[in-house]
Amino acid sequence: MAKKFIDIMDTTFRDGFQSVFGGRVLMDDFFPAVEAAKMAGINHFEFGGGARFQALYFYLREDAFEMMDRFRKVVGPDANLQTLARGVNTVMLDTGSRELIDLHAKMFKKHGTTTIRNFDALNDIENLKYSGERIKHHGLKHEIVVTMMDLPPGCTGAHSVEFYEKTLRTILDSGIPYDSICFKDASGTSNPQKVFETIKMARKLVGKDMHIRLHTHETAGVSVAAYMAALEAGIDGIDLAASPVSGGTSQPDMLTMLHATKGMNFDLGGLEIGKILTYEKELQGCLEDYFIPPEATMVSPIIPFSPMPGGALTANTQMLRDNGIMDKFPEIIAAMQEVVVKGGYGTSVTPVSQFYFQQALNNVMQGPWKVIAPGYGKMVLGYFGKTPVAPDPEVVKIASEQLNLEPTTAKALDLADEDPEKSLDSWIKRLKDEDIEITEENIFIAAACQEKGIAFLKGKGELKVRKISEMKQDCEEKGSSNMGSGNYTVVVDGQKFSVQVAEGDADIQVTAVNGESVAPAAPAAPAAPAAVAPTATSGAGVEIKALLPGNVWKIVANPGQSVNEGDVIMILESMKMEIDVVAPKGGVIQSINVATNDKVVEGQVVAVLG
Repeated sequence: MAKKFIDIMDTTFRDGFQSVFGGRVLMDDFFPAVEAAKMAGINHFEFGGGARFQALYFYLREDAFEMMDRFRKVVGPDANLQTLARGVNTVMLDTGSRELIDLHAKMFKKHGTTTIRNFDALNDIENLKYSGERIKHHGLKHEIVVTMMDLPPGCTGAHSVEFYEKTLRTILDSGIPYDSICFKDASGTSNPQKVFETIKMARKLVGKDMHIRLHTHETAGVSVAAYMAALEAGIDGIDLAASPVSGGTSQPDMLTMLHATKGMNFDLGGLEIGKILTYEKELQGCLEDYFIPPEATMVSPIIPFSPMPGGALTANTQMLRDNGIMDKFPEIIAAMQEVVVKGGYGTSVTPVSQFYFQQALNNVMQGPWKVIAPGYGKMVLGYFGKTPVAPDPEVVKIASEQLNLEPTTAKALDLADEDPEKSLDSWIKRLKDEDIEITEENIFIAAACQEKGIAFLKGKGELKVRKISEMKQDCEEKGSSNMGSGNYTVVVDGQKFSVQVAEGDADIQVTAVNGESVAPAAPAAPAAPAAVAPTATSGAGVEIKALLPGNVWKIVANPGQSVNEGDVIMILESMKMEIDVVAPKGGVIQSINVATNDKVVEGQVVAVLG
């Protein structure tokens, strides 16, 4: 009897990069490996979308649409090139209007996409209707998704086989057009028995001819067992990656699954061990200079208790490192369980996984439920759709009070359409104001990535890639001069100080995080002055401090301006959050102590109110 053919999608260049490097891999560095994958006989790739879309603009100074075009040219016209979309969010930072959702499908079709895998983290099918219809309208294949995870021990109410059956039946009854079905477990926490029963249930509901896939991660250590259970239950396709971006927080390795299925009645995409070995050797050479975070290669036994997706875990640890608070990671992961339980059991996948992480971070840094992360708060209030179970009433109350928003049952898509800032016209106007060429690609880049998209289009994007050679060079340079130029936070007798360091004997200033000025040492010789942030003014002024380390994204108020209590003075960006810095009372702005794009530390005085 012929072996059953199992379609393999190679996730290396999307989810693999996202799960290991936070998406930060440059085009020229990895395209030789794409050619090697093609030579190995692979013709189904995940090549863009999801957080990997934003990563190119945020960290790489590269255009995702150009990357997609080049990818298509390498693999040829017949390859199935797949992207990931988040229902009404598509690949945007926030929910999109109907105009932007349509533009997403149109642009991805134009730039080489064959299939879009489309999911909603809350399993709210309302969020998949319009996006699915536009995917099909523009001639793309639509892979509709049921998102999965296991609940923390002792929790019930969602994420059971019965819950997934209810979700799938709602999809079937909704009339959404689709070509295949994927069960997506971004945290890799679904136990193999549940996977088996879920796939058996789905096969019974949709019949033998519908293509069903499973996507998982190795983060919790059960991905191979989950795939084996899915194969036994009748799955048609699974997702695998290539070393060194396989295993750990990513998908199982192709060679691992070829070994696991030896002697069984499955043909894994026609893959041959020798050809995959050659492909993986090429990929390893391409990525040998990239720093692989240790957590990216680990299997964590605590992930089922605090489900953090592999694709988000390393992105978050990269940001923790960037902001100097990596030591808080164990506490944040531990705090996630309560956040998941009280948030209504949305699946831990983008954007909900990021909401969970942001709220856990706030609970660790500011105290439990003292500061509600905007995304988490809007989720429990209903602004992203209906959560699987009702969120904790007390958390809903706190979120409503802090965000000054009432709970809603309106559709997320309708709310987005009502927001004038999510219209095509608003982004066209913004491009005109910034003197940026108006193309459909530029409109979507700006709408999807907002300020960082605008910065990229103006040639001002940041380059943040962690390469071993550059890290060694930085260490050598800092070692030769004891400390490199830049902003540093030091702790003396338990008190934090923001220190600006420059080469030579620049006239610098040390600022205590509580705003007190510390006299600098006298320079031994003249040198070019280093720019320093102003210190807080003395007197009766009220010091306004940063809640978290991050960057100044936008300054809203100016010195001398009158503000009311609760008015936004500036917006910080930290851990993918936009954090409003608000006036604690009415008054006049005495000083703004930072500039746009400045890095700030936790507790640093950013403004003074008189």
